[in-house]
Amino acid sequence: MLTILFIGDIFGRPGRDLIRDGLAALVGRHEVDLVIANAENAAGGFGITREIGDELLDRGVDVMTSGNHVWDKKEAVDYIAAETRLLRPANYPDAVPGHGSIVTRTADGRAVAVLNLMGRVFMPQVDSPFAVADRELAALAGRAALVVVDFHAEATSEKLAMGWYLDGRVAAVFGTHTHVQTADEQLLPGGTAYITDVGMTGPHDGIIGVDREPALARFLTGMPSRFEPASGNPRLNAVLLRADERTGRAESVARISLSADDLRRLAREDPAVETAR
Repeated sequence: MLTILFIGDIFGRPGRDLIRDGLAALVGRHEVDLVIANAENAAGGFGITREIGDELLDRGVDVMTSGNHVWDKKEAVDYIAAETRLLRPANYPDAVPGHGSIVTRTADGRAVAVLNLMGRVFMPQVDSPFAVADRELAALAGRAALVVVDFHAEATSEKLAMGWYLDGRVAAVFGTHTHVQTADEQLLPGGTAYITDVGMTGPHDGIIGVDREPALARFLTGMPSRFEPASGNPRLNAVLLRADERTGRAESVARISLSADDLRRLAREDPAVETAR
């Protein structure tokens, strides 16, 4: 049995600080075998850079997924072409740099596939995520029985549809993008773990990560406004998946929502973490 930690959208420096201060303690507490994190907003809330991606990998993230904001920083184009552990949605056209899936291995050599897809409802128009899911799973067959899917999408209906479409074919379908953790984690009948949105790892006193005032101004006036990351009430949102790497079926899924103080408390309780810092 494998334990996988999937971290919701890391947003700006507040999100990265949560990873720095708390990831090692979380991994130790739950005996995590693999860490997956959506990192498309890790650079100031918009995009990712090589420096920040490398920092997250050094902190213990094994695979970084993304979505429509992964291109917000120009240097991401070269970075995603070179760093196989950073995924972009597989249903972008084939000519787009990077890859949409990876087969990685835990420290003890067990294979896990990670597949990144993006929805089309209220999102940039890309290829059908359902058809591309079929294609990618066929390509992954025989390489890893356990497949975790990050479905980066806006509409709840589209996310639920993907969960049911892939039920019994993957270990998990985890929704990202909306930055609001949903309370519908469940095991579908075929053995697939599902949640509509894992949530956001970052500042929760703003509006989905950004300062309230510019966001409110846009709603109130309809005029453009410059968004900046918020800073208060940082929380780590994630899900913990237990799955059988031989059958590819999930055994359990649980939500995690921890404050910065919670994470620091975990670190203090783990002498190995304190020694390593």
